[in-house]
Amino acid sequence: MRILLTGKNGQVGRELQRLLPYLGTVVALGREELDLTSADAIRNTMRDVRPDIVVNAAAYTAVDHAEQETDRAFAINGTAPGIIAEEARRTDAFVVHYSTDYVFDGTKKTPYLESDPPNPLSAYGRSKIAGENAIRASGAAHFIFRTSWVYAAHGRNFVHTILRLARERDELKIVDDQIGAPTWARTIAETTAAALKSQYRNHCGLYHLTAIGAVTWFGFAKAILAEAKTLNPGLRIPEIIPITTSEYPLPAPRPANSRLDNTRLHTALGLSTPDWTLSLAQCMREILSPSGN
Repeated sequence: MRILLTGKNGQVGRELQRLLPYLGTVVALGREELDLTSADAIRNTMRDVRPDIVVNAAAYTAVDHAEQETDRAFAINGTAPGIIAEEARRTDAFVVHYSTDYVFDGTKKTPYLESDPPNPLSAYGRSKIAGENAIRASGAAHFIFRTSWVYAAHGRNFVHTILRLARERDELKIVDDQIGAPTWARTIAETTAAALKSQYRNHCGLYHLTAIGAVTWFGFAKAILAEAKTLNPGLRIPEIIPITTSEYPLPAPRPANSRLDNTRLHTALGLSTPDWTLSLAQCMREILSPSGN
């Protein structure tokens, strides 16, 4: 089996590079090798590689910048997945794509189901739902995995931001009225690999894929620093102050409720994910302990 992986240097892409070779021969590309704003580049790559599976882990993820760079966000998140899927349909290749909790407006009081109507608040969210729709419209066999609050031991993410700010400041003000499931990139990659080991063509469609449990950004920050203190008892921990979203305005609105219901992932694919606290502890050991133990 031949697998094309895009976004190889991203948080999820780097984790996928460790796991996908167990399933087949992997051609892994980053932005240097594949310009996802170029339709011709995408089509030429698909026709050159001729993959059996395409795992599209590439994305425009700068949520706030997307408010000004809307065309670029839509090109990468909306148009490119559709072109990938159209090419996949031509050769009967299977597509795996990742989407986001930000396709919802966050007004629902319970976790979102796959059947709930999207209503994105931001340009980023609109670009991601455009990508989902383009893949479905292509007719290609696919998985679309919606996830949330992704972090990893590498790259830019909330975990590394909190650790950096803790070194620089005596006080951190963190939003405490948005709730979601922090999801380790490794969980996403492991679940993807497990899904592709089964009779995946029999279970095409949209799935929510997040860690179990939920927390606010404030609670997440507290948990990060508590784990850091456990691993490094001499670490100085700043005071953490909960604030409201309105006290920390950003260019792109965020949903207050980012919780996604994973039931379909379990019932249809037989897959489960760990509690977010367990994954965070393991990731923190990799970040702060040289051996990762």
